[in-house]
Amino acid sequence: MISYGGNVACPPLMKWAGGKRRLLAQILPHLEGDRRYFEPFVGGGAVFLALGRSRIVIGDSNPEVTNCYEQIKLNVEHVIAGLVRLKNSEAEYYRVRQWLPERALDRAVRTLFLTRLSFNGIYRQNLSGEFNVPYGYKSHLLVVDPVHLRKVSDALRRVTIRKGDFEVTTRRAKPGDIIYFDPPYTVAHGNNGFVKYNSKIFSWDDQRRLAQHAHSLRSIGCKVVVSNADHPSIDALYETFERICLSRPSIIAASSEFRKQVTECLFVGNP
Repeated sequence: MISYGGNVACPPLMKWAGGKRRLLAQILPHLEGDRRYFEPFVGGGAVFLALGRSRIVIGDSNPEVTNCYEQIKLNVEHVIAGLVRLKNSEAEYYRVRQWLPERALDRAVRTLFLTRLSFNGIYRQNLSGEFNVPYGYKSHLLVVDPVHLRKVSDALRRVTIRKGDFEVTTRRAKPGDIIYFDPPYTVAHGNNGFVKYNSKIFSWDDQRRLAQHAHSLRSIGCKVVVSNADHPSIDALYETFERICLSRPSIIAASSEFRKQVTECLFVGNP
């Protein structure tokens, strides 16, 4: 059951730059339906977790993100146990940030720990693939919320998790399926501070390839919804889609005093 208010089926797994938690009431009505739902840029999971339904396929090109979902789905109690052993302190944070575990379970524990306690609570890697967010100095936070992780794990029982590019995640989409794309925004406009960084991980060529793929999925009978930057060059990629302008406060600035309203667009392509 979709909830359009503040109480969604399940809160996001983690905070995410560009996350859609504050826009759920505007996005979720466009994703209603009883067919399969695909979300290839899952990130913190705000949208699919809010849907609270079965037959969901999620994916991400970041292997640390998909690994977190896999471990929470399969080994949530071990993930919780690993987090409980860690402390919320500056020294512990930087020790864990330098830790490069090989075991999938330990990698998930590391990612969840760093994301929860990082500055502004976000997940970010530098262009070398290293987590580079400093400690957030929020000593009141518990390292883990077991109730929340168990709730996410329960939601993931009905979810298929795929690793890799958006085309890989949607490869088996069929007529009637619903697909939501939320790629990194790569076009510069007044309020988007992540554009330069994003352009290195999701290029303009990727944006064009995504648009072509979105049109192809729509042509076979899928409903396709795309979140993207509010910019004429993006509009041109989706000129046959319905364009809806959305506004939300930025969560990137260190202080809420400097967080401006930013605009972005939702492009809706009905079959």
